[in-house]
Amino acid sequence: MRSLQFNEFQAMRRFPALDGLRAVAAIMVFAFHYGGPSWKWLTGWIGVHLFFVLSGFLITTLLLREEHRYGKVSLRAFYLRRFFRIMPVYLLVLFLTWGLARLSGSAETIERLMKYYLLFINELLPGTAPYLHSWTIGIEQKFYLFWPAIAFVLVTAAFRRRLAVTAGLLVLFIAMIPPDIAWLSWPIHYVAILLGCLTAVVMHHPRGFALVRPLTHPVTATAVIVVFIAFQASVQYWPIRFGQEALIGTYAAAAALLLPPLLSRSVLARGLGLRPLVFIGERSYSMYLIQSIAARVAIGLLPALGRRSTGVFLGAVVVALIVADVLYRWVELPMIEVGRRLAARVTRRGPREGADTAPTPPVAPVEDVQIPPTREVLPDTVPAGR
Repeated sequence: MRSLQFNEFQAMRRFPALDGLRAVAAIMVFAFHYGGPSWKWLTGWIGVHLFFVLSGFLITTLLLREEHRYGKVSLRAFYLRRFFRIMPVYLLVLFLTWGLARLSGSAETIERLMKYYLLFINELLPGTAPYLHSWTIGIEQKFYLFWPAIAFVLVTAAFRRRLAVTAGLLVLFIAMIPPDIAWLSWPIHYVAILLGCLTAVVMHHPRGFALVRPLTHPVTATAVIVVFIAFQASVQYWPIRFGQEALIGTYAAAAALLLPPLLSRSVLARGLGLRPLVFIGERSYSMYLIQSIAARVAIGLLPALGRRSTGVFLGAVVVALIVADVLYRWVELPMIEVGRRLAARVTRRGPREGADTAPTPPVAPVEDVQIPPTREVLPDTVPAGR
């Protein structure tokens, strides 16, 4: 019953509760798309912003730790890892979607829109486009083209400057939201990602971590998690006059505040780290991408349930998880390994002197915490978007 220490956080190589949160976010999205009126209360559409916040936090944490260990971040290595993490499954599901459309004689639409998918400007797709949910991948891909260059090349190993740059970008994207509030106004999604990035920057520095450390005490962490669950349940009552952009921004900020408690040893955080949820969370990227195909399969197997119902929602989750497990084992993991090998080949560097220890004096790590071995760069972790 104590708060997490800074060096304990630095020593963590995995965050199981965050995998569990990704699983919850993925299931929320399925419930929104295929659950029908019975699941309206869950407000699952906002679950993609959990992915955005998690993605910003995890990727930035990985980059910060790489910089601490090696003295700088290799953009070539980063882009190689991201390419082999994102592109293989993304393209595979895209062309599977196209192939199924060809079989049904409806490929003209996806062929006409192919440039949007391949250039990752998916958020500009019309509302009736196939593979429409891939817009979230387009948002993240564009963000990670410029974020490492700004935060780790233009600004190097300087906590205050990096904090200022991150906060400045956050203000910039908020200012870009048009006054006539419209759904899918693209700057708000970058606000969600940047809130995750900001949390990572704060937590990576001893003084910043000291600010959020009280949130990692099991009692406080439990209270924060319960409040977030209550907020999630009340999203459906958000006043319309405030607009959806304000809702997304508030929700993303709440999700960012949720991250430190999820690294605690509280019962609820450990519950999210249970193996079944981690199993789903690890496969959430492929699950998210394959969801429309899985729903079609579920509807075909259970035509009496209609197109949107609890049965279709649960059937789509099961089908998607089965397919995602195959993709995870036979596509994601092998391609991630290829990306890591190529990244290691273009860097070929050892850790800088003194980088194998945390910035503060080491203490015994807590249970389930592993200290990364020398020369290991943590692999990229993607929310399916996240």
